[in-house]
Amino acid sequence: MADDIPFDRDFAAVPGVAEEVAPGVVRVLAPNPGAFTFTGTCTYLIGTGEVMILDPGPDSAAHVAAVLDAVGGRPVSHILLTHTHRDHTGALAALKAATGAPVVAEGPHRSARPLHEGETNVLDAAGDRDVVPDLLIADGQRLAGDGISLTALATPGHTANHMAFVLDGAGLIFVGDHVMAWATSVVAPPDGAMGDYMDSLRRLGQRPEELYLPGHGGPVRQGPAFVARYLRHREARETAILRALSRGAAGIPDIVRMIYIGLDPRLFGAAGLSTLAHLEDLVARGEVETDGPPTLAGVYGRRA
Repeated sequence: MADDIPFDRDFAAVPGVAEEVAPGVVRVLAPNPGAFTFTGTCTYLIGTGEVMILDPGPDSAAHVAAVLDAVGGRPVSHILLTHTHRDHTGALAALKAATGAPVVAEGPHRSARPLHEGETNVLDAAGDRDVVPDLLIADGQRLAGDGISLTALATPGHTANHMAFVLDGAGLIFVGDHVMAWATSVVAPPDGAMGDYMDSLRRLGQRPEELYLPGHGGPVRQGPAFVARYLRHREARETAILRALSRGAAGIPDIVRMIYIGLDPRLFGAAGLSTLAHLEDLVARGEVETDGPPTLAGVYGRRA
């Protein structure tokens, strides 16, 4: 099913090397490659005089040094967070201490829904609940800097507090982990919610900006068309789940084996959480039923 999205995994950025990727925008790649981070987390410096830092990156002394070297002693007006996963926030404390800049985010880390009775949040380690933003930014709110301005665009789904930022007048959006050129985004309950994610994709795809700068990997070009592919992919995944359940009631591990052909074994757990996210949405819409609230251990069937 991945063939329906024209992924671009040709990304030659070197960790620690500052690279201008758009006028007034510099990217510094962090040295934290992995199954979910691709070649690492992208930190962006926005502005030519006074700058903003977007997504500090992981807890890495080498990355902090590289970002500060790219700042080059210029004043930093704000440190922005697209969301509060640790691969984006680990360097926050060091960069805030070095620059004195206030931290701007939609809000602290939180789950998209309350935990069910007896449920354990398997994503606790990924979320940085220690982050306390100095400034909260709401959807549509504008943040001005030296000759630039950003407009916040709420994009919940990957996390409840996920926020994209439009660089006003530049035709580009910093999209965090909402959309990426190299892979689909992970949507995993209880931190994420598929219904929210799909709504956010539709909203993003209706905007005119063509260039997206993501939290991992290279730029997404022809953004609205790419988002349309993302939407069709998720809709096809939903259809595959419903088709699998048409054969009879099943648990999530069996559903994953039926619909994720050739899956990297390292991603089986993530695929299970993504399937749960789809099932939560399908249960809420009345198309699927299960005994009790949707959980990883639940058994699911088509509603008659």
